Amino acid sequence: MSVPQAAEGLARSASSSTIDAPETRRQSDELGPVNEKSMEQDKQAGRSRVDVEQAQQDYDPHPDGGLRAWLVILGCAAATCATFGLVNAWGVFQAYYQETLLKGTNPSTIAWIGSIQYALIFLPGLVVGRIFDMGWTKVPLGAASAVIVAVTFLTAECTEYWHFLLCQGIAMGLSCGVIFGIVMGVPAHWFKHRLGFALGIMAIGSSVGGTCFPIAVRNLVQHVGFKWTMRILGFIELAFLGLQLATVERRLPPKKHSGPFFDLSAFKSPQFSLYCCSSFMAFLGIYTVLTYIDVSAESKGINVNFSFYLLAIANACSAIGRLAGGLLSDRLGPLSVMTPATFVAGILTYAWPFANSIASNVVVAIIYGCASGVYVSLLAAPVVRMGKTHDVGVRIGMSMTVVALGAVAGPPISGAINASTGTYTYTGVYAGSAVMVACCFMLATRIAIIGKIWGKC
Repeated sequence: MSVPQAAEGLARSASSSTIDAPETRRQSDELGPVNEKSMEQDKQAGRSRVDVEQAQQDYDPHPDGGLRAWLVILGCAAATCATFGLVNAWGVFQAYYQETLLKGTNPSTIAWIGSIQYALIFLPGLVVGRIFDMGWTKVPLGAASAVIVAVTFLTAECTEYWHFLLCQGIAMGLSCGVIFGIVMGVPAHWFKHRLGFALGIMAIGSSVGGTCFPIAVRNLVQHVGFKWTMRILGFIELAFLGLQLATVERRLPPKKHSGPFFDLSAFKSPQFSLYCCSSFMAFLGIYTVLTYIDVSAESKGINVNFSFYLLAIANACSAIGRLAGGLLSDRLGPLSVMTPATFVAGILTYAWPFANSIASNVVVAIIYGCASGVYVSLLAAPVVRMGKTHDVGVRIGMSMTVVALGAVAGPPISGAINASTGTYTYTGVYAGSAVMVACCFMLATRIAIIGKIWGKC
């Protein structure tokens, strides 16, 4: 190659490099942000995977025991004793108000205090369950506990019907509902394979309260009067709720919600909808016997001093059913235990109006207490198993709201049937039939879950 040709080649090469350099830099500048963005996304994805893996490592294994987990259950039992147990003692207040403080007021009007209180313990579940899933536990428990203690002391000063309705009906009912809605979801954070047993122990608290509170109120009123009776109850509530506040807490991190506050998508599940129908039907009749067993016994000539204790006997025996039902449900599945127990409760509801002697009423109270205790203690267990743990509060809350509708309608319907017929026979037929329909819905739920009637469910 000649010198001029070499020089021309070098010049052409230099010119090409000079022309291509800006283009290369321009492509590099255009791809740079894209590459950096891609790298940042990869880093974030990596961090997300690490966070998820770490969360799964830290939270997925349920302790299923241990001191901390059992302390949580102890606190939940104390909470159910102070809330559901006190609500179950309404009958003794109803009788006392009719005889003294609200004498002359229609008994059905007074009964609305107890009905509202009873319904409100379930009704807030839809809101409270969502709040629980968002990570709030101590604040709502503390606020509701303070209100319960305050209105218990205020009830001692009530003199008019609307005073009692506001304090003991609405304020007490809503506060108990906030606490009850939260403690129903907490055990699922700590127990999985032994969840039924844990729920059974927790439910014993309401049996203790339902047994002891009526006896305590009846005897204290006779010795120290109504005002000091309520003050003593206030201090008892303070002790139980203080224990609850010190021990009850969630274990899993809160769920980040991006949807609406009320998420009703769970009702798209046939299993969940069928089970909610069974709960609604059950509560139309499941508490009829416990509401009227002492009154019906008295109407048949049984001494009032004994008939009063029939409710206490039933509540005490329900503790046996709650504990046994919890143990069996861990082995056989909650629906496998609840369905036959509810069937027995339905049969006893049919038989209850025909119990005319002390012995027959005691037998009904014992068997019915055990059977209904199984059902009530495991009420939330199937709902827990119908989804993930992180949104268990919402599912339980929605099911409890449906329960509230049955709870508020059941006793008035039973009372209306009794008032129109003058006998408890048709009341028993109505309540027993409602419980039997609930059993049919439970069987339908089993089939929807496992595809057959028999099997662990």
